[in-house]
Amino acid sequence: MSQQTERPDQDTAEPQLPRPRRGGPGRRTWTLVWSFVLVAAIGLLGGVVSIPYVAIGPGPTFNTLGSVDGTTVISVQGQNTFPTKGQLRMTTVSLTDSVTLFGALGLWASGRYSLAPREEYFKPGESQQDVQKENVQQFTDSQSNAQVAALRYLGYPMKVLVGSITKGSPVTGVLNAGDRLLAVNGAKVTTSQQVQDALKNTKPGQAVPVTFQRNNAAEQTATITLGHSDDRAWGFMGIGPIDRPDVNFQVKISLADVGGPSAGLIFALSIIDKLTPDNLDNGGVIAGTGEIDDQGNVKPIGGIPFKMIAAKEAGATAFLVPSDNCTEAKEHAPDGLKLIKVGTLSDAVSSLQALKAGKPTTGC
Repeated sequence: MSQQTERPDQDTAEPQLPRPRRGGPGRRTWTLVWSFVLVAAIGLLGGVVSIPYVAIGPGPTFNTLGSVDGTTVISVQGQNTFPTKGQLRMTTVSLTDSVTLFGALGLWASGRYSLAPREEYFKPGESQQDVQKENVQQFTDSQSNAQVAALRYLGYPMKVLVGSITKGSPVTGVLNAGDRLLAVNGAKVTTSQQVQDALKNTKPGQAVPVTFQRNNAAEQTATITLGHSDDRAWGFMGIGPIDRPDVNFQVKISLADVGGPSAGLIFALSIIDKLTPDNLDNGGVIAGTGEIDDQGNVKPIGGIPFKMIAAKEAGATAFLVPSDNCTEAKEHAPDGLKLIKVGTLSDAVSSLQALKAGKPTTGC
């Protein structure tokens, strides 16, 4: 009897396992490891390393007729003022420096911020502290210009003071910053423009009399031998005259941690509102922006789309826009915010009076 050998069925046979590889991790493992390292590095750099851009967005707004942190923004000492009912809000933009890639993308994606190359806001080698210092000086100048423009508009008399003095100029050692100029070359002066006009018919080397007053001392006259300047044909005295109101009361503006020149228009309007019974805002919320010079001319500013957003969120129903900013403002105006075009302080006052009376105003 023949013997048969039993063979296992194919379906139940034990499969042959691959032999384990000897040595280190395989190619797939290394690919995964390096991919993880790359992602981690990108994440670290994107979240830590700054990019050469700044983020610009809406900043805080301030009611210049009210108080901030318990301090009255605009106070008048030595003169009766009138009560105000509504709000005149100055607007600002926020500038964020040293943003990371992920931080910048997050701000941009929010729709409230835009990104701009850092070099547009910071000069080479200039720090954020340097820019802040410059902004504070501009803010201080805007306050002075606002006071002069407002009181000039209201008809108060003016006086002219010595502002800056050019180093080594003909007046060095004779005039000091802050001296009041009374007459130049025989002509009485009460404004800086009159000082310039008094010198236009002179020549370099000509001796002219200058009458001035220092502090509360008696007036005195000195003879100044005019110098030469490359930017003019007439004699050069070497001062920067500035206009100031000749009044016996003081206007004080107190607002910390704000910079730039663009609050000038709203400051001037608030001074006028406090010194007159008109109630320019009619009890409502009016916002705006605009640099102003001491003659009351309103100049354009930057960041107006973000300032309008901030104004609308603060409850403003109307926004004062410098004439040269109108095109940009019209393109970005939030719904429900009325734009009012202004070229001068007088324009702004007239427009607010018209708005109060329900009359048409000039829009953008």
